[in-house]
Amino acid sequence: MEPKKAGVGKRPGDRPRRAGRAAKSSRQQPRATQADKPARAKPAASPLALGDLSQLLGYSLRRAQLWVFREFGRQLSAFDISPAQFSVLCVIDANPGVNQLAIAQLLSIERAGLGRLVDHLEGRGLVRRTASAINRRYYVLYLTDEGTALLGRIRPAAAESDKRLAAKIGPHAYRELRRALSVFLQET
Repeated sequence: MEPKKAGVGKRPGDRPRRAGRAAKSSRQQPRATQADKPARAKPAASPLALGDLSQLLGYSLRRAQLWVFREFGRQLSAFDISPAQFSVLCVIDANPGVNQLAIAQLLSIERAGLGRLVDHLEGRGLVRRTASAINRRYYVLYLTDEGTALLGRIRPAAAESDKRLAAKIGPHAYRELRRALSVFLQET
């Protein structure tokens, strides 16, 4: 029996086979980079529509909260402190000897998260944590002299952040918003 010769026994329309990896498919060609592509004018993208979100007060509040935190975060960055850490310092300052559980409940922070936050503040020398004289299962918190001094330096930055919010929405709207949102201050 003779070996088959190349091309013998093929049916019409069969494509020749490629040998190994020598021939590359078009998908294996290197892709053109942005620099290789010809420059063409991009049409101006229109902003995405919010749909029903634009009518929901909760969504507007969330967007306002994001703006406020971004602005406040910029103010606090000079002090290497976060808004949550600032909140804890303020509560301890207003309530010397407060226990961690009460702070966690007031600020709606999980206990474990507050523990880590207080660990950080204590490590920086801003907070002193001691066992409660009333109930040894709890820790009570006090600001150190350094914590009190830092809070004193931060307060003007916090006030400046509030001024920027008032400037953004107008003084009358700012007062009305504070009044309207005050109902949430006592909820825990």
